[in-house]
Amino acid sequence: MKTKKASNLNGLILINKPKGYTSHDMVNIIRKKLNMKKIGHTGTLDPNATGVLPILIGKATKISKYLVEHKKTYIATLCLGKKTDTGDSEGNAIEECNNIKILNKQKIKDELNSFIGKQNQIPPIYSAIKVKGKKLYEYAREEKQVNIKPREIEIYDIKLKKYQNNEITFEVECSKGTYIRTLCEDIAKKLGTIGYMKELKRTKVNEFSIKNSISLEELDCINIKEKIISIEQIFIGNMKIDLNNRKLELFLNGVQLTHELENGLYRIYNNNKFIGLGTVNNKLLKRDIVI
Repeated sequence: MKTKKASNLNGLILINKPKGYTSHDMVNIIRKKLNMKKIGHTGTLDPNATGVLPILIGKATKISKYLVEHKKTYIATLCLGKKTDTGDSEGNAIEECNNIKILNKQKIKDELNSFIGKQNQIPPIYSAIKVKGKKLYEYAREEKQVNIKPREIEIYDIKLKKYQNNEITFEVECSKGTYIRTLCEDIAKKLGTIGYMKELKRTKVNEFSIKNSISLEELDCINIKEKIISIEQIFIGNMKIDLNNRKLELFLNGVQLTHELENGLYRIYNNNKFIGLGTVNNKLLKRDIVI
């Protein structure tokens, strides 16, 4: 039975994506639940990964540009002694090492700490990054060589959580564009061996935590509307601008208004009612998103 179209819904909902589903699968599930076309996501998760996936609803799909830059937190398990062609457990083994030495936990912590900071990382060949209009994994499947340029990433923090049976579980807080599969391989190399990413769970996307996310099972027995975080709530930390009726009319018509504020993104109000978002650039306020 189809639900009534919820055309007035605008905001974000946090989904705890299970293994085996793509981010697009989750978008389609929410799209059917709400009977809405304007559904998107920010921060793609591989099918093999689990964890928090922000789903954007209605006019909130326009705020994706502000959320993709957010830092992310993961818990990953690195399995030592084997390397796969994809860098994770889904790939085929291409190298194995049977004589794995027992590592000192302090040694592991020291090597993990050495990754903190800005650095260049070469993305894995099995990724969706495009080179000359073609995705890298397409080159990989065709067994074609391609020049992969390194990208600057940043590791803000990384901590050892567990080391047992040649498996290292660590928590990492990193910038967008960081490939944890590659990080796992690089960590293994620093420890004098090889390895691949066995498990990956994303626990945070900036302030959005997995603790506040909804599982696939819960979607069938809750009112999704009650779990939606409004656009106003998402940007509650941004400064507000209250426009009078005349300025509001100009703002809504796309007229740039002079405003003596620093450059940035602002919440826009009229008589304390939330209107949307606007950006200030060189003392000019411009309409961005109107609810």
